[in-house]
Amino acid sequence: MHVHAQQIPAEQIIATTDLSDYLNKETKENLGEDITEAKLAGYLREKFQQRYFYNYKNLSSKFEQYNSIYPEIESHHRQRAEDHLSKYEGPTHWKLPFNYLNGQPVDAYALRHLARQHKMLDIAFLYNYSNQDSQYLEYFTSQMNSLNNAFEAGNYETIENGNGVYEAFRSGYRVLNWLQIHNMFLGEEDYSDKDQLTTIATLLQHGQHLYENNQEFTPGNHQTRGMSALAMLSILFRDFEGTEEWYAHSMKLLQEHLSAEINADGFQSERTVHYHMSDIKNYFYVFQLARNSQIEVDSVWEEKLKSLFTTLAKIAYPDGTAPVFSDDTDAPWAEKNNIAGAMTLGYLLFDEPKFGFFATNKVEPDMFWYLSEEQLLHLDTIEKHVPEFGSLEFPATGYYIMRQGWNPEDMMMAISAGVDDEKPDHQHGDVLGVQAMANGRVLLPNYQVRYYLDDLELFKNSLVKNVALVDDELQGKDYRSNKGGSGFGKFATLPRPQTQVFKTQAELDLFIGTHDGFSKVGVDYSRKVIFVKNDFWIVIDAYSSEKPHDYKQIWQGHYTLENKKGLLRSTFEDGSGLDILQLKNIDGIESSGARGKQWSVVNKKAVQNHRFLTILHPFRVFDTRIDESADSPVIAGWDLNDPLWKIAGEDATAITKDTKGFFFSTEGITIDSKKLVFETPIDIYIEIKEGEFHLQSLEGNSINVQITKDSGLLKKLNIAPGENIVIN
Repeated sequence: MHVHAQQIPAEQIIATTDLSDYLNKETKENLGEDITEAKLAGYLREKFQQRYFYNYKNLSSKFEQYNSIYPEIESHHRQRAEDHLSKYEGPTHWKLPFNYLNGQPVDAYALRHLARQHKMLDIAFLYNYSNQDSQYLEYFTSQMNSLNNAFEAGNYETIENGNGVYEAFRSGYRVLNWLQIHNMFLGEEDYSDKDQLTTIATLLQHGQHLYENNQEFTPGNHQTRGMSALAMLSILFRDFEGTEEWYAHSMKLLQEHLSAEINADGFQSERTVHYHMSDIKNYFYVFQLARNSQIEVDSVWEEKLKSLFTTLAKIAYPDGTAPVFSDDTDAPWAEKNNIAGAMTLGYLLFDEPKFGFFATNKVEPDMFWYLSEEQLLHLDTIEKHVPEFGSLEFPATGYYIMRQGWNPEDMMMAISAGVDDEKPDHQHGDVLGVQAMANGRVLLPNYQVRYYLDDLELFKNSLVKNVALVDDELQGKDYRSNKGGSGFGKFATLPRPQTQVFKTQAELDLFIGTHDGFSKVGVDYSRKVIFVKNDFWIVIDAYSSEKPHDYKQIWQGHYTLENKKGLLRSTFEDGSGLDILQLKNIDGIESSGARGKQWSVVNKKAVQNHRFLTILHPFRVFDTRIDESADSPVIAGWDLNDPLWKIAGEDATAITKDTKGFFFSTEGITIDSKKLVFETPIDIYIEIKEGEFHLQSLEGNSINVQITKDSGLLKKLNIAPGENIVIN
């Protein structure tokens, strides 16, 4: 395989006096025989202004527009810039151990962020906020040169030790930031021709290093970030020999990532909103640059990129935010994700009104610089259509959405029932966990995390999820921090889920799933979730074992115990809230918490088999809560164990309303002169319509039923998992 892209070296930075030797034939012919540094720098400036996201000559007006749209952004940039300046000299170190300017040791996490150079971009902004104070420009060039010197001396962190400065993700991130800084400084007198050519030579070395060290597909967002940067370099500096190979190779690998890591259902394979939106940006940069240069990209790009935005719309809460899935890290401890910026970007790319529903009249501040003036003007006339998405599934990824509608107060639940086979590094211990929103509030939250916090393992595991547990077993096992010591860690073992039923209908949705997380202690486990549209959810956690165990449900939120029967309640400042009602006997409820979060643990102790039968009832106002003083409370108009419905079974429970009902652990039901008899206790939904019996199995396995009338057998039926049938 031909690895080197012609002569551009990966192991050294080309001297500015030699840079013209690496131009392609066509460019050399255009420039003529005597290519001075000044001539080459002028030529590359002209090409860069044509190819980059915006023309550097328009920086002044664009900068003014930026500060007008985002009036608080200056303080943000200043704070970040001053933080970086206070920690590192311009010519800094790139290999541990070394100290901050205050004498404290730099840790692995900080080194990785230094390598990304994202706060160097803030220093470039500070340069403009400080009347083009040249010290900030010089700080950039000196820090870049210090990396070049460290690289050529071999005095930098390598990929093998986990903190590689030139690892694909960090190198790619650095390229993205340095390209923007380069464009911001191009019109500045203090950014000399030699400075400009040194930056370009440095970027070319980065490109060749990315090219040589990423010859084969490696799953995950790290290589995606690196190949996005390589594709950008190949488009922007296509005057150099061999960059066409960079382009072909990076686009090939990126397309492999699109195919392998954007699941068939449209979700990014690492199963987090954070990395899903990060991938959107990785592909967007290349897509936008190619489109600006009239470079055609494969149609797969457009299809897959659009599917990423469609997925965000499908999982969104009714208020336009999204649930927290696994390693979402943008806002530690936040209980939802802000997707407005990403969806605004999707609207601009595809002019899709259902994306416009989530869009705002401005993009995220960092993306402002990557959009054309025409695109930004389009934000003044956003067309918004309410999405048509109802309850739906992501079968490849393992997310299931139960949705009432798109009004802000509508109910929605997300169920997590998947583990990525290739790279479950970012997966949390939330298999078969749920999150819910109603009345504009997140009722059953999950929490965003931050890698360097010392309780990351706690927040990645099951105690801070809405799941069911056994004894002291947590879902995530054998937690391992990464070898670089940055704080990130992952579980070596997670339960393997299996979805048995997901069925959505006008009046109810049904999910049934299992996982093997407790098999080593001899416990079989399954979870059912029934969404009674507009009213409540029913959650059934079922355990069976040959030996006694302690069984638990974990519910996130700040709750008080309202009665001895196990009614938990959480309320909000507007008087709305969530009631969690246990319909089977329990042995106690304990509360715990951390970082301002709280959770309640519902216990059933020392039994072989148990079923938690739990009502999750959101209420809008005080009068619609579950009456904590009632012996048999009415729940959103539904009755518990109404004697008009005759059910058989020692442990049978009925939740009924008018001519319909949910029946749990029932062995038989008598309706007028007809009787339904089941081989074993089962869960079933029945509705009587115009003299017909509409049945839906609420089981994950087939069930057998005999139908009799006046003691005579009418028929025998086998009902498949979740199947609906009608009996005349």
